[in-house]
Amino acid sequence: MQTAAVWVFAAFQLALVFRPLTVAAAPPVSEATQACIECHRVIHPGIVADWEHSRHAATSVQAALAVSGIGRKVSAAQVPDAAATTAVGCAECHTARPGAHADTFEHNGYAVHLVVSPGDCQACHAEEVDQYSANLMAHAYRNLADNKIYNQLEHAILGGIRPKGARTVTRAADPATRAEACYHCHGTRLRLTGTETRATELAGELTFPKIEGWPNQGVGRVNLDGTNGSCAACHTRHRFSIETARKPYTCKECHLGPDVPVFKVYEASKHGNLFASHAAECNWTAVPWTVGADFTAPTCAVCHVSLVVTPEGEVVARRSHRMNDRLPWRLFGLYYAHPHPIAPDTTIIRNSAGQPLPSALEGGSAAKFLIGPEEMDARRSALQAVCRSCHSSAWVAGAWARLETTIRETNAKTRDATQLLVAAWQAGYAAGPATGGGLFDEAIERRWADIWLIHANTIRFASAMGFGGDYGVFADGRYELNKAVMGMQEWLELRRAIAPPKTAP
Repeated sequence: MQTAAVWVFAAFQLALVFRPLTVAAAPPVSEATQACIECHRVIHPGIVADWEHSRHAATSVQAALAVSGIGRKVSAAQVPDAAATTAVGCAECHTARPGAHADTFEHNGYAVHLVVSPGDCQACHAEEVDQYSANLMAHAYRNLADNKIYNQLEHAILGGIRPKGARTVTRAADPATRAEACYHCHGTRLRLTGTETRATELAGELTFPKIEGWPNQGVGRVNLDGTNGSCAACHTRHRFSIETARKPYTCKECHLGPDVPVFKVYEASKHGNLFASHAAECNWTAVPWTVGADFTAPTCAVCHVSLVVTPEGEVVARRSHRMNDRLPWRLFGLYYAHPHPIAPDTTIIRNSAGQPLPSALEGGSAAKFLIGPEEMDARRSALQAVCRSCHSSAWVAGAWARLETTIRETNAKTRDATQLLVAAWQAGYAAGPATGGGLFDEAIERRWADIWLIHANTIRFASAMGFGGDYGVFADGRYELNKAVMGMQEWLELRRAIAPPKTAP
């Protein structure tokens, strides 16, 4: 009897394991999307497979609109009637607003555009697009390309370099080099340059638009409909996965360093250790995201973007696609760490020297272009609320006090290095802006740039992000910063010993 009972129990358990799963039926696809799938399943099976695994394929807009409360993912009040009852498929994105896109072309009877922009996503995700448009990332292309100081740094890094007499000179970088370097992350400016005809196996010869700056999914890409940004930078095509956007590997694509060493510092921190150990236990798709139930280790999205709630459903942090909503300080030194800019377009900023930078060489900030103490306090409180979900108030206060000390310390050391650089300019050992030179075209200037662009930034991020181990000390940290300042001092003294200053110091 006992044996029989064991077999019955085992059969019951197997029935539970192998019982049919109840899966909600996928919504129908539109006629236009079905036409896309029939061809592209053969030509681009990876694209179609990604879409078939997406939430867009599994849920109609009508069903998404029916969700109430903070778990709702569609922020638009209403959507186009034609798309309401079907899945969001190829045609719903690639044929939307054809008159707005310069790359719209006739393709198998449909007016199709290649580049899907935030303007298209806005049909369902209006709030997210509005938030993102007020984000530094959305303006990343123009903030780099339209800033003469940044242009000098970009030119010094990307341009061809060769000796000329006692100095080196650089020439402009190839557009392809620029597109795969700085503008891979910042985004390119897309421009329609004509059309080209290509032979295809299924449909013979077809004509397609030619787009300068393509391919690119940079965060500040200037699109052919005039919008800024690419939602696919984080919600990668064509799955548009919330799981992908929430994991730190997506942010790693651009925030790796050494100038913005966010991921490697995170990876070395206790937070990164917890993520590596317990990522498989987390629920990466839940909305809202519950502390302690859905995740136990903070990621970039937890701290900066996601809608986070307590197990009782109380909101800890509201979802925001303006990535600096919870950031009082801009740690990325230009030349010094400073409060965040008020406007996402940083080209309007002018420091005391009239330069488009938030701080001047001698220190001090362009205060009227930066958030004030009240807004800094609000953002600090917003981020600390996330911290206190896992840490005591004393722990959080202590960590932030150390960060504030680190900011003061690294800014002071940058100021010391800058004084040495100015002394070299004044003595005529290097040509600074006052005598027609640049900020980054001589070796001593590169040493100075290393101090704030790499070493000071690394120290700040190590302090801010759960104490990123040796990155605050030897790995591009304080050791290297102090060594670089000492090297600048010795460089200056050596030249003073070889030749007296050309001008009075």
